Amino acid sequence: MNAELFFGGAPEASASAPGRVNLLGEHTDYNDGYMLPVATPQCTQVALSRSNDGHFHFYSTTLDSHVTFAHDGSAPAGFGSYIEGCIRLVQARGVEVPPLRVFCQTNLAVGSGLSSSAALEVATLRALRNLLGFDFDDVVLAQIAQRAEIEFAHVHCGIMDQMASSLADPDTMLFIDARTLEHRLVPLPAGTSLIVIDTGVARKLAGSKYNERRSECQEAARLLGVKALRDVTDLDAVEALPEPMRRRARHVVSDDLRVLEAIEGIDGVRFGELMNQCHFSLRDDYEVSIPELDVLAQALRDQEGVLGARMTGAGFGGACVALCRTEFADQAATAALAVYEQQSQDGIKGRILIPVPSEEKGNHEYH
Repeated sequence: MNAELFFGGAPEASASAPGRVNLLGEHTDYNDGYMLPVATPQCTQVALSRSNDGHFHFYSTTLDSHVTFAHDGSAPAGFGSYIEGCIRLVQARGVEVPPLRVFCQTNLAVGSGLSSSAALEVATLRALRNLLGFDFDDVVLAQIAQRAEIEFAHVHCGIMDQMASSLADPDTMLFIDARTLEHRLVPLPAGTSLIVIDTGVARKLAGSKYNERRSECQEAARLLGVKALRDVTDLDAVEALPEPMRRRARHVVSDDLRVLEAIEGIDGVRFGELMNQCHFSLRDDYEVSIPELDVLAQALRDQEGVLGARMTGAGFGGACVALCRTEFADQAATAALAVYEQQSQDGIKGRILIPVPSEEKGNHEYH
């Protein structure tokens, strides 16, 4: 179904929002820590119009799924719960939201760890803002989006994905302090570009392991007598913790320190070293990597011009990101993907997401 058929004409309002790729600061957001994501060139688009039958109607082209429920009803579990959460939380802030028809489509690789859910939430909220004229700023939109995911999709996420989708762009890193929501744009190291390759392995166990890691971090903070692991600045302080809290805390504290070093304007070589350290820490201390992510990250590191590579996202599948000297990015991505697929089991096929393949290039504007 296309948008014109769904709406019976043109929609009243529309908006888009990007996914995110995190360069440093993984699993630090729910520990009140620091992060350094960038937006993806790929985005999710949401169009909407008032409904004339008193019901909400949501349609996803990606899933070819149509959800309908009464104005005072609830969406079933699935993509509709993310959209409904945004609507209900805007209503809770005093905005009158009528029944709506909502049409969403994306060119983000769902399940690759680039936060298609945050892109859907932020795009929905932007479209609502365009339609209804409320004045919530982009930080407030990110906060509403996070609450929607927690309360309606039941994913106890931190704030990073929604902040990145709401505030970042594809050409500049966004420094985020999860506790204060301080944020600022930081340039990539001079002469560098990003490579992002999806392993072709959809994230599995990410939800249950995410909640497990979050509990382990909370216990580590309790044992250390701090509000959150962000308050620990001396790596030696975690060494007395029992396992696995010692390793979990060591990852979080070390990754916070990596972000704080990276925003000081280091060169690409050092930034790449920090990305490698982050991957090894996620693999060994946080234990959220899988063999496919390790193979792909190493295949990227082995390419000429690549300065560092790591898994990105919650783990247990998804994508890897690499920092590369710009002139080598296209050939390095192609070569790394070939090596990865040659070494993969069961004929798994990866996909280059950044640099955007020529056949997928288009006009991606976030508004």
